[in-house]
Formats: sequence, C-alpha cells, structure tokens
Amino acid sequence: MATLDQLHDRLTQGQFARIEDCYQTCLDALDFGLFEQILAVIIPLTDGERAQDKLAWQIRGLALRGLQDSAGAHQAFACAARLAPRDKLIAHSLARSAFEAGYPAVELFGEARALAPSDAGILLGEAAAMLAQGQGAEACRALAETLEANPGWFEGHKAYARISAMALPEADRQASLRSALVKYPQDPSLWHCLIEAAMQADDYALAHQFVGEARTAIGETPELERAEAICRNETGDPAGAMALFQRLAPPANAAALAHVLRCLIRLGRFDEASARADQSFPGDQDLALWPYRALIWRAAGDPRWHWLEGDERLIGSYDLTGSLGSLDDLADVLRAIHTGTGQPIDQSVRGGTQTDGNLLARAEPEIRRLRAAVLEAVRAHVAQLPDPVAGHPTLLARRDPVRIQGAWSVRLLSQGFHVDHVHPQGWLSSAFYAALPEGEQGIARQGKAQHGWLTFGECLSLLPDFPAFRTIEPKRGHLALFPSTLWHGTRPFDAGERMTVALDIERPRQ
Repeated sequence: MATLDQLHDRLTQGQFARIEDCYQTCLDALDFGLFEQILAVIIPLTDGERAQDKLAWQIRGLALRGLQDSAGAHQAFACAARLAPRDKLIAHSLARSAFEAGYPAVELFGEARALAPSDAGILLGEAAAMLAQGQGAEACRALAETLEANPGWFEGHKAYARISAMALPEADRQASLRSALVKYPQDPSLWHCLIEAAMQADDYALAHQFVGEARTAIGETPELERAEAICRNETGDPAGAMALFQRLAPPANAAALAHVLRCLIRLGRFDEASARADQSFPGDQDLALWPYRALIWRAAGDPRWHWLEGDERLIGSYDLTGSLGSLDDLADVLRAIHTGTGQPIDQSVRGGTQTDGNLLARAEPEIRRLRAAVLEAVRAHVAQLPDPVAGHPTLLARRDPVRIQGAWSVRLLSQGFHVDHVHPQGWLSSAFYAALPEGEQGIARQGKAQHGWLTFGECLSLLPDFPAFRTIEPKRGHLALFPSTLWHGTRPFDAGERMTVALDIERPRQ
C-alpha cells in the first residue's frame, strides 16, 4: 500500500499509464482523505467520452461524500446508478447520500434492499432514513422483525435501542435483546450486549440487574465481574467496585483503565490514580485517558494540568451572525429536523432531543452557510493556538486539513441541560447557539448560577464539589470552540427553548 505522500504525488502529477492505474490510485487515496486531489483527477474523467464510465462517477461521488458535499455526491451516484441500475453498492451509495443530504431516502433504501436483501448496512440506513422522515415506530417494527429472524445481529440490536429511545421513549429499548435471550438464554454475547445497552443508557442499576440474571444463565465470568464493578462504581459503591477491580486482571486497554480511574477519583485516591493514569496504550487509545488525567492533575495540584488545559487560547468564542443570514430561518430548519420525541441514549442530552446523522452534511442553504461560517471560525481558532507540543492531545504538529467529523443539533426545553462529558474521538469540539430563551442577549445570569452557561473542567458525577475553571455565556449566533478531550457540560435553565448545533473536528493525521 502506498503512503499518503506517494498517493498525493501520483494524483498531483496526474500521469497514469492506464486508466485502471488512475482509478486504483483514487480508491487508495480515499482512505487517506485526499478528496480534493482525487476530484482534480476524476472530474475530467466524467466529462466527454468517459462520462459513461460508472466507476468514474462512483469515485467522484465517494470523494464528494468525503468532503461532506452530500448534494454533489448524490448527483454523482445518480449518474452512476443510471449507468449501472443493478449495482447494489451504487444503489446503497445513492440512498446513503440522499439521507445525508436531508432528502427523502426511504424509497431509495428500499430499492437498494431489493438488490441486497441481507446487507446489514442497507437495513441500518433504511431504519435511520425512516426515523428522519418521522417513521421511527415503523423503523423499530422493521428492525424487530429482522432481529426475530436474526437474533445474533448485534448492530441491529444497538440500532433498535437507539432508534426506539428517540422515537418511542416509553418503549422497552432492550425488547429485541430480551426476545433473543428467550430463544438463546445461554449465549454470552447476547447477555453482554444486553448489559452494554443498559450501560449506554446510563441505567447502571438495570445493568447490575442484568449482570445477576446473566450469572444465573451462564455462570460467573471475568467479563461479568468487571461489569459488576463498573455498575457498583456508577451506582454509589466505589469501595465495593474497587475491591472487585483489584481481583481482576490489570486493564488491557484504555477504556478498561478509565473505569478504574473513575473509581479512584470518587474515592479521592489521587496519588494512586495519577500513577495509574500515567500508563500508556498504543494507537489513539490514550485519547480516552486525557480527560481523567486532567481531573486528577487539577484536583491534586499537579502542574501538568496547566500544560494540558491551562492555556486560555485553547478555548474561544466567535460571533458568526454576520455570515449566516436569518437566525430565525436557521432555527426553523433545525426544528424541522428534530423528528424524534425522546432523548438519545449514550449522549449528554437531558430534557431534550438530538438529531441523527451528520447535520452539516445536509443540503439546506441555511445549513451550508452555517457550515462555511463554522469552518472559517475553526481555521481562525487553529491559527491562534499555541505552537505544537510533543505528546499534547490538542497542540498537534500537523493541523490540516480542517474537516468536520460529525455534527448534530440539540433542542433543550425548560430545565434541559447537558451532563458533563467529552468527545475523545475528535480534535476540537463546539457549541453554536441558534436559539435561546432570552433571544440574542443570551441566557440571563441569575445570581451565581449562570443558568444555561457552558462549563469547562467540571465532572459533577465524579467530583460534585469541584468547580469549573471557565464558563461561557451562551449568545445567539456565537460559536464556542474547545479541545474535544476537555470536560464540558451546561447548567439547566428555567424556561423556554435552547437550540444548538454541536460538532467535532477530525483529528488530522500526524
């Protein structure tokens, strides 16, 4: 496999002995994110005599999708589909790009499913499209039917739980897994999936109950003992949890160590937590540990916290109102996308709803303007960041390209808020304020409570008396930017509506 630099040189030089070599280079370069360079080569090949080549159109669509130009990608895949109407991959891409652009996509997913009835990706995409078109209950029924025939489809069970939480908030999110366990009560994977589903919904008491039921069905295992330790820690028994953690094998990955650190922080054993947090893991696993290192170092007075989060330039606030047109129109577009009625699982939202899919890949002009303004602000923020620092999770050496990894909208109503959380897979994260209870002046300060304000450095579930080190007042049309590994949340507000757009910026390859 060629390196990023080699692929970049081949594409920019643009000299290929055979068209097949050109296509293969483009396909290889997709994995490295060289979308602009691919388009420079491939767009001429979709004109003239090459306009009848489905692969050229397919590559063009994939590169545009990589740039989150969903409307352009959809047009390219439509051309490919006209040339190859029975190609199941192209049919899936056509449906997927329609969904990502915000177009009606259920029918297109149905056509793709007719070509590939057992393709799990198509089935999941169709369910997401149904939710987006206000057919969440139908999506749950369709998934339940498929899971009844295929109880070992774990991604399907996760999708059922996720969609039912948003579309049918009173429904049993674990219904599909319970049904599967009736048939296969001694399947360890199903039990672990059930426990994980309850944990993702932050229902650790229910997860603890499931651990007990699993033991009765399959006996004791190290996985169940670890799950019990996690549940005990998250339901008010960190001492009992620590006793269990100490009986288990040392954590084999950063995610497992994070649970131990959460326990030590609750117990106030910061010296031990600091020593454990110094452990490193290969790849990007350490990203999950930086938020806990930050809490431990700051609580213990370790100067490394200042190295990690103390520079004020890491957090910024930017006024985008001059670039967006009518904020009322933008807010109306966002409201229309909030088709769910329940809060999502495994997210920070409390007392509100969250959109599904990558919001800033949609085709509405109001959202495209927001996307352009956000990217301009992110580039300005990156330009003023301190110089690169070896080993720092934010102050990277290579800071290009600036690309959106994911984006969503959150609509909170009275007393709504975000629990303290992080986005460890991103590089930078943000909150843009599209609508606030107090209008353009932001949410009024009420005493010292700072109702509705964005907080940094608090993690109330671990250290309830540990204050934020910085707060930002919400202002309509403003964008807050901050490191993705930084603890952040919001304080509840009394009444009204709070509409935001959040996003993560992708970590550039180093």
